[in-house]
Amino acid sequence: MALDSRPAARVVFFERREIDQLLRLYGRMVAAGEWRDYGMAGLSDHAVFSVFRHAAEAPLYRIEKHPALARKQGEWAVVGQGGLVLKRGHDLGQVLRMFDKGRFKVVD
Repeated sequence: MALDSRPAARVVFFERREIDQLLRLYGRMVAAGEWRDYGMAGLSDHAVFSVFRHAAEAPLYRIEKHPALARKQGEWAVVGQGGLVLKRGHDLGQVLRMFDKGRFKVVD
């Protein structure tokens, strides 16, 4: 039996403290009635936390972690439904502040 000599594919994912911050925000938004579902994905070049109003729809927002951009624009980005980057930065907490009460309102 031959061993596979290819290197293992690297997957970018969230660290435990990052997941904690994301789930705290998610809990607040669920309690406010804004969000109803979420999904997480680890890909070869970035990780994605998607939030949904309804599970069958496209995500309202994607919170993305791109480590390759850490020294440039910042590894964190909030992306809206149309693919528009709404907020970008080096610190997850700062980027998530765009969802703070009073700064943000979902409009149907």
